[in-house]
Amino acid sequence: MIQRNFIYRFLHNEKLKHKLYVIIFESDTPAGKAFDVALIICILFSILLAIVESLQGLPTWLTGPFIVCEFLFTGFFTFEYLTRIYCSPHPRKYIFSFFGIVDLLATLPLYLAFFIPNARYLLVVRAFRIIRVFRIFKLFNFWIEGERLLSSLRESSKKIAVFFLFVVILVISIGTLMYMIEGNRPGSQFDNIPNSIYWACVTMTTVGYGDITPVTPLGKFLSACVMLIGYTIIAVPTGIVSVSMIKEYKKLKDLECPNCHKTGHEENAAFCKYCGHKLKEEQG
Repeated sequence: MIQRNFIYRFLHNEKLKHKLYVIIFESDTPAGKAFDVALIICILFSILLAIVESLQGLPTWLTGPFIVCEFLFTGFFTFEYLTRIYCSPHPRKYIFSFFGIVDLLATLPLYLAFFIPNARYLLVVRAFRIIRVFRIFKLFNFWIEGERLLSSLRESSKKIAVFFLFVVILVISIGTLMYMIEGNRPGSQFDNIPNSIYWACVTMTTVGYGDITPVTPLGKFLSACVMLIGYTIIAVPTGIVSVSMIKEYKKLKDLECPNCHKTGHEENAAFCKYCGHKLKEEQG
């Protein structure tokens, strides 16, 4: 009964939750900034540890310390994740947010390693947590630019999907055509359609491994055509996203003040520079 009361008081200790929230979620206070900086240092050290551990020829006596350090880092990240859930005003919202999912993934690799030995190297996902550096050091302009880029990618996703489907069809067609040209030759590397499609992918992306090459004049001519097509195709997705970004910037530039109806505001402006009225009033 006493233990149950203690657990209940702990789970409903709003004063403790508020203190932890200020330290863990807010970087405006000295304690909050110190915690975030310490967290990023731990993340960097844990990633460096995984990279060094993967090197061949390390002394065997380093195995023990590496394992201990990884357990300590994982224990710290697990405790931090559970504490974030405990002190968050909206735990469910945090759990399913971008940072919540990344924080969870940062704790899982070592636990998965009990079932999949090499899974511990997945801890490099902790690198995504370094994104918090934008919040810690007030680099909000960079964060805003990142959000605009993601917004442009979302807006362009359907066009890119259609373009990708076209490229897949083109690669399959070119691979099949190359198989028809080169496949009948004795000892040909284009001895089946999947190999030919692989060659088309490598050639069209201008990677050019050179492990499969045509030998007939017609095959070489087709290969040259695919190379030239590849240069034009690579630029298309970039152009699609660039157009979306230009539209986004133009939309911000042409934002009209709901009070004086003037435009030409700065990119990150929250208030009208002419009358001082709040922009985007409908969004609060």
